[in-house]
Amino acid sequence: MFKQDYLFWKIIQGLQEEGGYRILQLSKSNNEIWLETMQKNKPRIIRILRHDLDWSNWMQRDMELTAQRLEQLRKRLFARKLEALNIYITTYPPVDDWRFRLEQPLHAGAKGLTTLRTVLINSEHKETGLREISTLVHTEFTIDDSIYIDLETVENIKHEVITVANKRISSEKQIFQNGKPFFTYILIAIQLVMFAILEFNGGSTNTETLLKYGAKENFRILNGEWWRFFTPMILHIGFLHLLMNTFALYYLGSEVERLYGKIRFLWIYVFAGFIGSLASFVFNANISAGASGAIFGCFGALLFFGAAYPSLFFRTMGPNVIGIIIINLVLGFMIPGIDNSGHIGGLVGGFLAASIVHLPKRKEFAKRVGGLVVTLATVGTLIYVGYVIQPHSDNPRFVVQTAQEYIQANEIHKAYEMLKSAEENGTDTPEVYFYLSYTEIKLGKLEDARDHLQIVTQKAPDISEAHYNLALIYVQLQEFENAKNAAEQAVEIDPENENYQDLINEINNMEDSM
Repeated sequence: MFKQDYLFWKIIQGLQEEGGYRILQLSKSNNEIWLETMQKNKPRIIRILRHDLDWSNWMQRDMELTAQRLEQLRKRLFARKLEALNIYITTYPPVDDWRFRLEQPLHAGAKGLTTLRTVLINSEHKETGLREISTLVHTEFTIDDSIYIDLETVENIKHEVITVANKRISSEKQIFQNGKPFFTYILIAIQLVMFAILEFNGGSTNTETLLKYGAKENFRILNGEWWRFFTPMILHIGFLHLLMNTFALYYLGSEVERLYGKIRFLWIYVFAGFIGSLASFVFNANISAGASGAIFGCFGALLFFGAAYPSLFFRTMGPNVIGIIIINLVLGFMIPGIDNSGHIGGLVGGFLAASIVHLPKRKEFAKRVGGLVVTLATVGTLIYVGYVIQPHSDNPRFVVQTAQEYIQANEIHKAYEMLKSAEENGTDTPEVYFYLSYTEIKLGKLEDARDHLQIVTQKAPDISEAHYNLALIYVQLQEFENAKNAAEQAVEIDPENENYQDLINEINNMEDSM
């Protein structure tokens, strides 16, 4: 019995020291141990059971149960496939026929993505079993049969194995203890103070107030206000937005700051916020604000941690982190008004920022240089697209937003030229035609405005303002019947607008006076 117990712990020791395996789970009775490795061409999971077998049907049920547990583990690890080795250490083999049960590996899951191969080692066929294990894990096991084995011998090797495992556990715990949250709380305080300032100066949902205090706005960035790449991460639009991001920063920021330390965390957070704003600048023409890009950067930093310590990542936070990222990105695509480009940009930015500084106590100079090169290429590409390509592109959203800025600045000619160029390049976006008609009205080009508003009312018949403006033009052109029809369309779409009904009354009065 002691020889088999010794063999049990000796195999585990060999897998630890030579095979590159670490203990994943140890049963209370110390007779069942699960080990894991990330090395290629080896079973990722090894389960070893020290148990004296009686009947092979018990072994069959145990193998099937083990395969089911492994399939559940595969799903938690987000592994495409999982190969595992199951080892029984028994004094005597089962009394009935058992060999046929081990000839083929078991497959678990609907698609059989989990594979379990089993080896049985007993006192009579020890060498055969050891050779089979050595072949599978590419590790030679040397067992000295000449030594005297008693309970003390078994306990000594058991102590050595558990000591090594505890040292690894302690080392892993140190990875999560590189600093206490500090900048996380400062950033939260800044968010709260800035929200109060917004509320006392026009409201956090007021566009003019947001722009005044630094919200991301493409036109102003193009005109030299580069700081709007950074200021949006301390502004929030409404209390719910602030509340959600503050809780996210509290939990995520604290975790990232413990992993990376204070200075690294601050660098990751700010850089991710910058990349989030830069991506939003390139891919989203709308005004935006919020710490979401920087917070997604914390997710990106956790993903980089997962790349550096994949086993530890998936055994701890990995499945939850990946699940939350997927849910948030899906919601971002489904719910209007969410700046998903900023979220994705922040996620990528956090990963890149972490790749440059890496985790504490990990030098990895070559990988850090590689991360820096990729980061510079990414930033350079986004800046080039945002500052060089986008202003000269025919992106309808960019054209419309820029035209709106020109109109607000009373630069009607510039707005007209930009919108007219978009029309000549073949745009079919109703918003472009709508604002083009507005500039034409201001410039006295009534017939052109009429033609373009007719296009708008055909392509987007639910825009009541288009029908209303068309009615006003018809009045100017003294086409009262058409004016009345257009005004009635506006009223039908928006019956609560008094201006539309007043226009119909004016048209009726004009017709009566003629």
